Amino acid sequence: MEKNLTYHIVKYYRYTTMFLKAKISKISADTLAWMTNIVLHCATIPSLLALMTGITDKTPPVDIILMLWAALGLLFFRAVLLKDLLNIITIGVGFMLQAMALILIFFK
Repeated sequence: MEKNLTYHIVKYYRYTTMFLKAKISKISADTLAWMTNIVLHCATIPSLLALMTGITDKTPPVDIILMLWAALGLLFFRAVLLKDLLNIITIGVGFMLQAMALILIFFK
């Protein structure tokens, strides 16, 4: 009986470790990709908020904004190709919020 129990424990241990190795790496890679989108969107928030509140009248450099939007655009097309709905929604909503902030700044 004890030998049979040991066999099942080893079998479940191997199955569990293989499952965790396969799933954890995918989950952490997907999480890092999603967090990358969030961080890229948040890169312009401090300067846009400072402009909107009147703390400063200095706009962020256009080349930085264009590079950030280009990176987000490329990540968006990657998400579309992979059919990654979370990243499509995240990037789409981020673009809308940034566009609204820019509209508020320019038409204030």
